[in-house]
Amino acid sequence: MFDRPDSGERAVLVHLTFHTGQEDLAELKELAKSAGTDPVYVVTGSRKRPDAKYFMGTGKLDELKLAVQDYAADVVLVNHPLSPSQERNLEGYLGVRVVDRNGLILDIFAQRAQSFEGKLQVELAQLKHLSTRLVRGWTHLERQKGGIGLRGPGETQLETDRRLLAGRIKQIQQRLDKVDKQRHQGRSQRKKAEIPTVSLVGYTNAGKSTLFNQLTGAGIYAADQLFATLDPTLRSVQLANNSEIVLADTVGFIRHLPHELVAAFKSTLQEASEAELLLHVIDAHSDDRDTIIAQVNLVLTEIQADTVKQIEVFNKIDLLDGILPHIDRDDAGNPVRVWLSAETGAGMELLVQVLVELFASTKVTRRCFLTPQQGGIRAKLFTCAKIIAEDIDELGASELVVQIDVKHLGLLKEVKTEELP
Repeated sequence: MFDRPDSGERAVLVHLTFHTGQEDLAELKELAKSAGTDPVYVVTGSRKRPDAKYFMGTGKLDELKLAVQDYAADVVLVNHPLSPSQERNLEGYLGVRVVDRNGLILDIFAQRAQSFEGKLQVELAQLKHLSTRLVRGWTHLERQKGGIGLRGPGETQLETDRRLLAGRIKQIQQRLDKVDKQRHQGRSQRKKAEIPTVSLVGYTNAGKSTLFNQLTGAGIYAADQLFATLDPTLRSVQLANNSEIVLADTVGFIRHLPHELVAAFKSTLQEASEAELLLHVIDAHSDDRDTIIAQVNLVLTEIQADTVKQIEVFNKIDLLDGILPHIDRDDAGNPVRVWLSAETGAGMELLVQVLVELFASTKVTRRCFLTPQQGGIRAKLFTCAKIIAEDIDELGASELVVQIDVKHLGLLKEVKTEELP
């Protein structure tokens, strides 16, 4: 249903400015290139409000049609959300496919998805987006059934499509619910083991994956393009003083992230909303830096992650003049911002220093000698401590090496123990 041509399509871009706000033209060009199209012409203009039928006025409509013909364009990309009727009317007038901003972002996500869960999430978002646009392309509404021996209530082709679409949406949602339960179990186990989760969040192409690779050595795909990362990746990171965190690399945000995507990626985005700390990665070199920070915080509010503690990571300082790696602190001396370059590695030790400072380990390592009658204590140790090694003799006595938080040391008051470095 969502196959795309292998070769790059020639695209005409439409970017209009409205008094109620506007998108970014440079971002539209990046989105178009990320989708694999070749932007050949840009139609720009301004209006007080969109036209109800064609979204744009007759003058711009004629300019757009002429550009499509002159450049033999395959697709028109509009930097705004279109209603189903506007999209349908434009396609009828221009004779080529018309894709709005939401559809373009969905298409990029479809290309980037690699994991089973990611593909399901994208398909769910696409189907919900498509369900409002099923009228397009169907000019016949005759009954499928009719005539002698075949009379019945019948069903139009459109009704059949909607029924099949609804069934597929329900099927995908059930599968994603299972994945969500698995993710929830993973988060519960990490909480039980008292391993804090740190999520990387930020605008698309801010450098999250490069930073993730620097901290973890994971070697995940990182590129100078929008939405290079779609599938979330989690890695354990060992810090100083025996402390450990789980670092999560998440999908990048963008202005007006389509609601279909926010809903479909709910389980993925929960890694951010349930984290102990958010590292908000920011492109320090961007001219639109403050606006982008505000847009990311809007999305964080939408996914209910705005109450999670946040450290701003101003990345790409190698592209700025006179900025050295450093840490900004508030009046109480707490870190609030780190300036670094994930590409060159400059300042990475400062970020690690902040993480150690925030997650200073309170864990100690003990060798415990438990009698067969202390099985209850052994069971509790498995729930609140990290078991490094265990040896059980033929009489049922246990020798365990555990890493345990000092607040749980009361469990060992009746147990013979030996302190380990």
